[in-house]
Amino acid sequence: MKAWSWDRYGPPDVLTLKDMDEPRIAPDEVLVRVRAASVNPYDWRHVGADPKLVRLSIGLRRPKPGLVPGADLAGVVARVGGEVTGLSPGDEVFGEVELGSFAETVAVPENRLARKPARLSFEEAASVSMAAHTALQGLRDMGGIAAGQRILVNGASGGIGTFAVQLAKAFGAEVTGVCSTRNVDLVRSLGADDVVDYTREDFTEREGRYDLLMDIVGDRSLARLRRPLAPRGTLVIVGGIASARGGLLGPAAQVLRGSLAAPFVRQRIVTVQWKPNSADLRFLAELMEKEQVKPVIDRTYPFAELPDALRYIEPGHARGKVAITF
Repeated sequence: MKAWSWDRYGPPDVLTLKDMDEPRIAPDEVLVRVRAASVNPYDWRHVGADPKLVRLSIGLRRPKPGLVPGADLAGVVARVGGEVTGLSPGDEVFGEVELGSFAETVAVPENRLARKPARLSFEEAASVSMAAHTALQGLRDMGGIAAGQRILVNGASGGIGTFAVQLAKAFGAEVTGVCSTRNVDLVRSLGADDVVDYTREDFTEREGRYDLLMDIVGDRSLARLRRPLAPRGTLVIVGGIASARGGLLGPAAQVLRGSLAAPFVRQRIVTVQWKPNSADLRFLAELMEKEQVKPVIDRTYPFAELPDALRYIEPGHARGKVAITF
């Protein structure tokens, strides 16, 4: 199979397209022939070991031999392990792996996959898992979202944010999205009741307005993020695309600050670490079949141009997701 790999940390240029053996599958895994993938900040952070904390899991001095980056995917089941009961060869699926989706085939645990919604293309389905899991679990599981609440999403036009706006509306909330001027119409089209153009207004000056604030950008201090919250409101910290580059913790620094501050403030501060699972993928698939949620794709790149896709998303200004076609 063809697969992207890297033998030193650095910019996307360190990636090389190689001929590699197809992965073997464990009893609880399926082999998926990848039809599409998508790129996330997670991916370029692994390629560049940024933050340095990444090295603990994939290699201190250089990546472990044979690693393939990539998480999100959609494709067709080629083989199933002996313990797999819910999927069969030929099924069209979507989901997520820890690493490995930037390859023509990948071994995926059954509990990280679901059947692809029929109305979605492979590119759309491949753009769902990581971003939508993070938005869903942040709003529902950590934030405790409820109908009628006032919700603000900082970073509403990005991969996670476009899902967060739509999911919050599906849960019956009144949603405010924060984005730049060029993305105001996009965020409104996703159902936002109000949109703050951050080039013209500082949303942190809106004191006491919101029951829940999801911060995806990480460009404000905790003190400022708490200002627009109601006295008993909830701050959901995702991490942040704007977090410092080249450090030890990267986006985990804001998460750590939130965890340390949480016991000492009246408002709730919670942090999100997504946990991919089939049940949530099926829940998301139902919403997409009902057209309550849709993936937003900014650009699509062919598999051979993966490094260009990573370079495009690294500054943090993509509108929705960027997909890879095979």
